Amino acid sequence: MSSANNSLVLKEATTSGSGLLRLSVVSSHLSPPYPLTTTMASEKEAALAASTPSDSDSDSPTIFDKIINKEIPSKVVYEDDQVLAFRDIAPQAPTHILIIPKKRDGLTGLSKAEERHCEILGRLLYTAKLIAKQEGLEEGFRIVINDGPNGCQSVYHIHVHLIGGRQMNWPPG
Repeated sequence: MSSANNSLVLKEATTSGSGLLRLSVVSSHLSPPYPLTTTMASEKEAALAASTPSDSDSDSPTIFDKIINKEIPSKVVYEDDQVLAFRDIAPQAPTHILIIPKKRDGLTGLSKAEERHCEILGRLLYTAKLIAKQEGLEEGFRIVINDGPNGCQSVYHIHVHLIGGRQMNWPPG
C-alpha cells in the first residue's frame, strides 16, 4: 500500500483521542511485509496492545469495518452479502487472505461465539474452501483463527486467515 494510506490512518489516529494506541497499532498492518521474524514480533506486540477489555468487547468500528465500508482500500478476492475476503497486506505465504463477516454481531473472537453465530462461522469456513479453489490451492492450505492476546489476535472482529501456496510447517508457532 502507498504511504498515503498510512497517513490517512495515522491522521485518524491523532484525531481519535482514546483510540490513538489502537489505530497506531493497526497502522502497522498497512506497512509492507518484513522478514518473518520481524513480522511475528510486531504481530505479537500488536496483539498485546489491542487486548484491552474495551477493544475485545467493544462495538466501536475496527479497521475491518472500515474495509467493509470501503473507507480503507483492500484487494478484495471474494464478496457476498455476508462475507468479505481480501488479501492480507503482510502475507505469511504466497497466498494469505483474510475472510471476515460483514456484520460483527458481537463476534469479536471465536471465544465470544454463541449458538446464534453457528451459521456465519460455517459460512466463513465454506467461503475459505471456495477461495482456496479459486486461488489454485489444490495441494492444500491452512486455516487460522487467532483468538485473544495469547492467540495473537490484533483486530477484534473475528477473521479467518487462509494461508497457502507453500509447504506449511508443524508446529505452527
